[in-house]
Amino acid sequence: MIGRKKEIDELNRLYNSDKAQLVAVYGRRRVGKTYLIDEVMRHRLAFRHAGLSPAEVSGKNMMKKQLQHFYYSLQLHGLKKTKQPVSWLEAFYMLEQFLEEKDNGQKQVVFLDELPWMDTPRSGFLIAFEGFWNTWACHRPNLMVIVCGSANSWILDKLINNHGGLYNRVTYEIKLEPFTLSECKEYYEANHIRMSDYDIAQSYMIFGGIPFYLSNLQTNLSLAQNVDTLFFLPNAKFSDEFKRLFASAFANPDMMENIVKVLYQRNAGYTRKELSEKTGISEGGTLTEALRALLAGDFIEQYVPFGESERTIMYKLTDPFCIFYLHFVEKKRHANQPFWQESLQSPEIVSWRGFAFENLCFRHIRQIKMALGISSVKTTQSAWIKKDDNEGTQIDMIISRADNVVNMCEIKYYSDEFEVDKAYYRTLLHRQEMLQKKLGRKEVIHPVLISTFGIRSNEYSSYFMNVISLTELMP
Repeated sequence: MIGRKKEIDELNRLYNSDKAQLVAVYGRRRVGKTYLIDEVMRHRLAFRHAGLSPAEVSGKNMMKKQLQHFYYSLQLHGLKKTKQPVSWLEAFYMLEQFLEEKDNGQKQVVFLDELPWMDTPRSGFLIAFEGFWNTWACHRPNLMVIVCGSANSWILDKLINNHGGLYNRVTYEIKLEPFTLSECKEYYEANHIRMSDYDIAQSYMIFGGIPFYLSNLQTNLSLAQNVDTLFFLPNAKFSDEFKRLFASAFANPDMMENIVKVLYQRNAGYTRKELSEKTGISEGGTLTEALRALLAGDFIEQYVPFGESERTIMYKLTDPFCIFYLHFVEKKRHANQPFWQESLQSPEIVSWRGFAFENLCFRHIRQIKMALGISSVKTTQSAWIKKDDNEGTQIDMIISRADNVVNMCEIKYYSDEFEVDKAYYRTLLHRQEMLQKKLGRKEVIHPVLISTFGIRSNEYSSYFMNVISLTELMP
């Protein structure tokens, strides 16, 4: 298995403990949650069940279909044939009886996948699960219950941050993150997919390090051919993935899509008030809950722009897959031709590579700090855009450090070493001068270049105190 070492170690530690464990695993759809549990708990599962997708149980009798599916899972694991449960209280009682009958003193692992999908309206599922854990499961030291789901906000609100009967009951939580650039490279090498570091970075800018997406790349095709096959050619596998993504993760997918599409319109994002105006969603609880759910699902990020007060919170779309889809796929839905291969050097794609690489760098801030030797220093980071009547400037990334240093980072996605000419050098000096006016007397600026292949040495290259290339982003 690529990566996931910490998660594997923790799951094994919990399995070997002598206490009852309730483990919640959550993360973005397609990130590999089910695969992780299947691999670590292979041959250890006493019972496993996955809720039915909302798309499959929409309409009437949603609860009945989920209960019937749960009953069938019990039968597949050896439950003697009996009447089907008519409530979740009865269903969990049947699970308790089944586990007691199978109990031989060894550890029993119960894996309930896509748990949020089982909680259909007015089903009483959560009350029943609460009763199952509090009355029976938590008193069995040889029991480990693993729950999983793509609806991160449900896992967080209903389980991890529950203030009712399940308060503080989750014994361990795992948020599974997408692969880093380094892990993507390791994955490609393990699966005999030959790709340069330049294209590995570009693949991250498209697929966002989501293992399921990477698993669909064909070894005999180039990255460009794979992109066309998966997005633009007839019957492309991911042509409708955007809608499936939201339908599986949210109870109100249309509203979530609307928010994401608005955020896509501006790289820097919008304030809550601006979002309310543009989406038509009131600035109260509905928008708050929607933003919390999108944040929990790693689709968006919130940040305070450099130089602004803590009250100026911005929300921006950061999920690479969503950005790529909205930028290209949605516009080319009926193209049915090798668009990507034919347009590799088009202004549209060249421009996209620039801001997509900036997003990649923000998502690898840990690696950037490591390359700068400041892993232990507390930092905040954001882009900076200054506009007024007289002058304006833009800085790709500002890392404001607790040690009184501010890294002014220029981010460049180039197919070769980046070269600083005289005109660009003057632009850099202007940006530094503008930034210095915003800083206190005790703060100094250290210019940094982050580019694919470093910098070409000339009379201006020494301006940058640090140069970070893809090599440092893939440690």
